[in-house]
Amino acid sequence: MTLPVPGTTTGGGLPAAAPRRRKPLTWDKVSFMLVFLGVPLVIYGLFVVWPFLQAFFYSLTDWSGFSPKYNFVGLANYIKIFQDDLFLKALGNNILLLIVVPLVTIVLSLALAVVVTVGGSSKGQVKGLKGSSFYRVVSFFPYTIPAIAIGIMWGQIYDPSGGLLNGLLRAFGLQNFKDFAWLGNSNTAMFASMFVIIWGFVGFYMVLFIAGIKGIPAELYEAARIDGAGRFRTAVSLTIPMIRDNIQTAYVYLGILALDAFVYMAALFPNAGGPENTTLVMSQQLFFTAFQRGQFGTATAMGVVMAVATLIFSGLVFLVNRLTGGKDQELV
Repeated sequence: MTLPVPGTTTGGGLPAAAPRRRKPLTWDKVSFMLVFLGVPLVIYGLFVVWPFLQAFFYSLTDWSGFSPKYNFVGLANYIKIFQDDLFLKALGNNILLLIVVPLVTIVLSLALAVVVTVGGSSKGQVKGLKGSSFYRVVSFFPYTIPAIAIGIMWGQIYDPSGGLLNGLLRAFGLQNFKDFAWLGNSNTAMFASMFVIIWGFVGFYMVLFIAGIKGIPAELYEAARIDGAGRFRTAVSLTIPMIRDNIQTAYVYLGILALDAFVYMAALFPNAGGPENTTLVMSQQLFFTAFQRGQFGTATAMGVVMAVATLIFSGLVFLVNRLTGGKDQELV
């Protein structure tokens, strides 16, 4: 049996495919890969991967943080923290934040974004409310304030004796809220903290969703209006599917925030933990374990747990987005 010569025809009259030859590497290609692939990988490995591996190593030791000496203890630190009621309480608080904060923030941000972009008159050109630019600036303003300043400011607003919130409630005749300690009551401390975090981020994610909605062709909204779709139906069947990648990104970042929340909780509760530790989060417990107890090995184990929890959460968000039609969904 003889092989066809490149350029000739096969028995069926079709030209035989010429064998593909690899193009030789040139200095231009090599230098391009080194600069735009090699350098970023080195930087990422040096400042991201290596510190994480180093942290995992120290989590397997009894390092005090202030001495070069340490002993290898294996998984003892992990067993210890998962038998610690205080750490488990902090983990539960983070899970509660993870459930409530991203969901409420995204729903509010998305609703506001729809209103200021396509929530205007149902007749004529598709547009947002009149003066929508003003609403964007006002809602985005809280995001420009540093988190520590937001925590201190809302701590003053929640002040039971001279705070603005109780003063307004009393002005409306609600005398039961006189000297009410919003941050000192175990029933309200966590929800008051959640409100502060949500207040600080709604405007930013509203602007993110507005950018996504602006990329949707106006003809699609016109077609939905002609078909008789109402505002809610249009938002659910058109807007959300078209910006689901933006929503996914927002959910991941808000989830990371909820699994941390150190700055907000530290500013609102300087004495740490809040009433009955109802607002204690893992990052606070990590800080106390490391710098007050000198148990850096145990604290590092807590940090590894936080990192793994963040990776698992992010993976679940991407998985849910893919299973519900992300990347492959088409509008008919």
